[in-house]
Formats: sequence, C-alpha cells, structure tokens
Amino acid sequence: MGNDELHVLFFPFPANGHIIPCVDLARVFAMRGVKTTIVTTPLNVPLISRTVGKATIQIRTIKFPSPEETGLPQGCENSDSALSPDKIIAFLKATMLLRDPLEHLLQQEHPHCLVADMFFPWATDSAAKFGIPRIVFHGLGFFPLCVLACVRQYRPQDKVSSYTEPFVVPNLPGEITLTKMQLPQTPKHDEVFTQLLDEANDSELKSFGVIANSFYELEPVYAEHYRNHLGRRAWHLGPVSLCNRDSEEKAWRGKEAAIDEHECMKWLASKEKDSVVYVCFGSMTSFSEAQLREIALGLEASGRAFIWVVKKGSNEKLEWLPEGYEDRVEGGGKGLIIRGWAPQVMILDNEAVGGFVTHCGWNSALEGVCAGLPMVTWPMYAEQFYNAKFLNDVVRIGVGVGVQTWIGMMGGEAAVKKEVIEKAVKRIMVGEEAEEMRKRAKELSLMARKAVREGGSSYSHFNSLLQDLRSPTCM
Repeated sequence: MGNDELHVLFFPFPANGHIIPCVDLARVFAMRGVKTTIVTTPLNVPLISRTVGKATIQIRTIKFPSPEETGLPQGCENSDSALSPDKIIAFLKATMLLRDPLEHLLQQEHPHCLVADMFFPWATDSAAKFGIPRIVFHGLGFFPLCVLACVRQYRPQDKVSSYTEPFVVPNLPGEITLTKMQLPQTPKHDEVFTQLLDEANDSELKSFGVIANSFYELEPVYAEHYRNHLGRRAWHLGPVSLCNRDSEEKAWRGKEAAIDEHECMKWLASKEKDSVVYVCFGSMTSFSEAQLREIALGLEASGRAFIWVVKKGSNEKLEWLPEGYEDRVEGGGKGLIIRGWAPQVMILDNEAVGGFVTHCGWNSALEGVCAGLPMVTWPMYAEQFYNAKFLNDVVRIGVGVGVQTWIGMMGGEAAVKKEVIEKAVKRIMVGEEAEEMRKRAKELSLMARKAVREGGSSYSHFNSLLQDLRSPTCM
C-alpha cells in the first residue's frame, strides 16, 4: 500500500491549543502523500481552513449538540467561548455527544486510522467498531507524558505531609522534584473532569499508540523511558509547527491576527537582533487587572523592547494600564501591545526577537525551542509546571518567575510583582547567563529543524509509523 492509498482521519478537541497542533500534524501527513481528513464542527472550520494553508486536506463536519442538549449558549463550539468553570464542564459533557456523529462518519469514510485527541477517550472503542487503530494525540512531548504517567501510577503526592513539601517523581530519570501545589488541581466536586482523565488514561493504554509532538534529540532519555520503561508505543513526529515554512503559512496559522502582519514585521525590522522580548500567555489564560498592571510596569522597567499579547476580553479597553503608559511605551517605539490573537510562530522566528515570556503550554514551549529562544517560565494550569521544569532544569533554557501554585485559567493567585518580572526578563535578555541559554536554545533549534528534514529523527519515525499502520496486525 502506497502513502496515497493510506487514509488517516484526524479528530482534534475543539480548543485552539488542541486544534492548531493537530492541524499541523495533519499537514505533516498530507505533505508526505497520505490522504488526510480533519473532522470538526461547523464553527471551527474557519480556524482549520486558515491553518491548513496550501496542504491538500479534506475537512468534514459533524454537528455540535444543540443548546437544548448541552445547556450551552448557541454557537459555543470551541472552549474559547466556554472559559467559566460551569461552562467548561458543560462543554466537556457536550463533546461526549460527538461520538455517534463521528462513528457515522467513520462508517462513510472507511479510514485506515483515527488520530483522536486525548479528551475523546471513547474514540478507541469507536475506532475498534470499524476495525481500525486509534492513535492518541495529546500535543505533548515525552517529558510531560512521563511525569503524568508516573504521578498517576505511583501517587507520590499522597505521601507528603503538606502541599509545599517537595517530592521526587518516582521511576523517572533526572531526580525531578515537584510539590502537590504544582500538580493539576481538580475540585472534589468536579467528578466529570476526574472521570474523563481516568477514562483517557485507560483508553490510551488500549489504543494503538501515541504521537508525541517532540523530536528525539530534545529529550532522548524521556523518549526511551516512555517507550521502554513505561511500555507505551509512541512515535515522535515533531515539532509539528515546523510544517509552516513560509511567512504566509506562519501568518495564517490559527485565528485571524489582531494586528496586520506587515505592520508587525515593519516594527520588528526597526529593532536590533535579539533585542525584543515576546510576551504571550496562550489563548486560555485570563489575568486580573492588578496582575496585568504589574506585567506592564515590569516590562517597562526591564528597558527591553517588547511585544505583549493581551488576551481579548474583559480587559480589552486597557483601562488598567498605568497613566501615560501607551504614550511612553507604544508611542516611543519601545513596546507593541497586540489586543487579541497574534501570529506567534512568525514573531518568534524573527531575528529581532531574543526572548520569550510564556505560560509554558507545550505548543508555546516547543515553538520557543524551534525559534532558539531563552524563556521566562510562568506556568499556571494543566501540565505547565512540568513543562516549566523541563525548560528550567532539564534543557536549561528557562528561568522562572517563582510561581509555585497551580491556579487555573482564571489566574487567582497573588500578583507576581513588577520587580520580579523585570529581573526575569533581564536574565533571559542580557548578560552571560542569557548568552549561555541562548546558545543552548539555538543548538536545540538547529536540531529541531534537522529532525523534520529527510533523514532526520522525526522524518524517519514517520516512516516507522506508516510501516506499523501497514502491518498485518494493524490492518
């Protein structure tokens, strides 16, 4: 069977941070000649169509459950519009109702493989109904996958006397220490999410395997540990964001940008190499006005030019900015504030950008690695503390702002002060420590780009995956 005869169907969870890497992954398959289909709901089609770019990929839609079935407002088909605690649980329940429409589509399409997001645990059984393998795509690398598996299996957090007492993650190379405060916190009443995670783990163990958005040279010890010690079948095919090769693909990836790409590039062109710090906390995080004010003051005090992406929403009018800030910073050419979606990969890859302040979502962390940038790590929820640990302590291209508590998407902890932010930005931008981190980051960037080229580790692992999919036990 040739690549063109193999048909792989991708089913991303309807959240921007899940959809975009899944579409990038689908593009990797399409670029290698595999017939590729992405399944989504109608209101997510524009985001996917933009991100698909020039790749030949079919998009099929299934209907999202009605407001009568879900209790959600009309048009709520993406987690971006369901960020309050009550809505996100209702949203998770709603996605469980996508099972029947997906199975109907599987019956129509007859794909050879289903690549489905971890948040669709039922997808393993759905694929099995039609005699096809299901592969799980978390969008994560091997390090966070290893930590998640070891914490779940050995439960070291149950053996400490307080939330602040450090423990070593058992059966994991590198003496990785965490505290209970840094683990994902699920409210006791939140049985839906707890049950979903349990089911996701069980379905992953029954699935054909896992695709990791990583490359072998970034985390060889953890790639081996995940496969050989934890016994999980996995293929590393990343960094998937590197499928976006020209400026147009980078600019169009994701939602429509809140800034004209030419205006952004013109601003960056006026700056010296490695002089700008890029600040972005992902598409889900909301900060208090007090925290936003501290960030504004810390960036100004650092003396570095910056691009700061402020999430569109309740803080949109920027009334929280210190008096005269926009005139001093934006008017003086020192800072550029983007109110909404930013073409992140395009900005990070610009030579004027020399550092990245990030929430440590794996997508952003890996995009920072690909751009060869030292990072200020500011984790808040999900597996972000694990990713921060990886950047700071394993590959040593990050410095933390000192947050120690998993606080969720709504940013409920006491504000990180401007002095701390100023110091962290300076540490990644100027001085000997910054240059050492930048050197290590640039070396990783070169390895990442080599990995996805012909003969590279991720390119070769793609061939291994295709062989596995064509094996008699799979077909």
